[in-house]
Amino acid sequence: MKAAFENIKEYYEVLIVGGGIVGAGIFRDLSLHDTSCLLIDKKDFSSQTSQSSSKMLHGGIRYLENFDFKLIWEALHEKNLWLKLAPHLCYSQNFVLPIYDNSKWPLFMMRFALSLYDFLSGYENIGHEIISKRKLIKKIPGIKENGLKGGGTYHDAIMDDAKITLEVIFDGLKNKSCNAINYIEFLSFENKGEINLVHIKDTLTGIKKTIKVKELIFAIGPFTDQLLGKQKNLNWNPILLPSKGSHLWIDKKHLPIEYPIVLNTNDNRVIFVIPQQQAVLVGTTEEPIEQDMFDVRPSKNEIEYLLKNLNNYFPGYTIDKNSVLSSFSGIRPLVKGDSDDLGKTARTEKIYQPYHNVHVIAGGKYTTFRVMGQGISRIIIGRKKMPYNHKLTESTLKRPLLVPAFKPVPLNEELIFKIIEREKVRTFEDLIYRRIGIESKKHWKSEMAEGKSFDEFFLPLVEKLSKKIKITREDVLSYFA
Repeated sequence: MKAAFENIKEYYEVLIVGGGIVGAGIFRDLSLHDTSCLLIDKKDFSSQTSQSSSKMLHGGIRYLENFDFKLIWEALHEKNLWLKLAPHLCYSQNFVLPIYDNSKWPLFMMRFALSLYDFLSGYENIGHEIISKRKLIKKIPGIKENGLKGGGTYHDAIMDDAKITLEVIFDGLKNKSCNAINYIEFLSFENKGEINLVHIKDTLTGIKKTIKVKELIFAIGPFTDQLLGKQKNLNWNPILLPSKGSHLWIDKKHLPIEYPIVLNTNDNRVIFVIPQQQAVLVGTTEEPIEQDMFDVRPSKNEIEYLLKNLNNYFPGYTIDKNSVLSSFSGIRPLVKGDSDDLGKTARTEKIYQPYHNVHVIAGGKYTTFRVMGQGISRIIIGRKKMPYNHKLTESTLKRPLLVPAFKPVPLNEELIFKIIEREKVRTFEDLIYRRIGIESKKHWKSEMAEGKSFDEFFLPLVEKLSKKIKITREDVLSYFA
């Protein structure tokens, strides 16, 4: 297994703790401004919140009722920008919003809301449409017809959240003074004025190391209070109101729809039902959480809640636990505001500076990651007496992963080892889940690997793979069982 510390230098201008989408965005931004950076994550890049979204780049149609117009405007412009910069990672899709007798928004309000949504996009969105009951049933066969009045359609983007994060990091790695290493845990730091001494550990080998950095950035999302609260040299007061959100992948045979749907639930929430290739993504829930936030899984109640709402809206289909291919959860890093209502907590980011060269960023939403960290980048670049060029971050992502988003690729032994060498893979889960995109064995199709089952393909490779990554025979046999 490759030793990570041999690739870490003794000094960097900037250390970024947190390899989710926000840390990745800041890493790329500073790399493009020729600033030496090290990006670290306690686990794999994008292995927590940033791989656990609803897989959308969107303005946030449901934020209209909270009057978050500035956030929606920014998110819609970022969404449309990424459709141009990374068309291999995201694509525009027509969303359907059905309206019923008891819906929160009647049709006339829906018309106004979707018109406002298009306006806030600067009319870069493909225009909305109000459709009749008959047309909606034709577009979404099997949807509940009782009480249906019609609906609206609008456009947002579907994305592969984990792969966007990875490609943003790889784009930053084109600058040879920058590095990104996963499975490196931040332990503590000492602020020595202009320099921070940072103590880190390789979680796979247990080896520890101390490095020097000018600027230290924490972009650790829902783990902000947990980690910073342990730092003896920080009088950190909790800032987050963390919220757990869970999703299900439903076998498309059990829910054969072609267009994404936005469902309003009886408890005034929104559930997205988004078809992708052979599966349909359904989510999300919203629950407070206080437990350890790493690798959280959906609760029985959350699974039942999502299935109940699906069956309410699609009474003609049989959708039960046997329809579920896999499930996942993530933690939203919501910053505390005036309300403890998770549904009304703003999705805007906040930046803190415990020391003049220590920065903390928390909150925000995936779609606005590129602009979220620019406030920190501007400070750091300004201290170098260099101009900050925001246009640099609008450059196109040109390095697709070996297994691209949305396109199945035939697998063979040679390709597997290329992925491991090029894409900073350190464990079996990294390889399968984020690099290849197989959420569980139920998602595996034998045609992916010359007719072989998951076990038939990977078990013979375990011994060879173990020389490169952390893997056991049990990892293969029990993968997301």
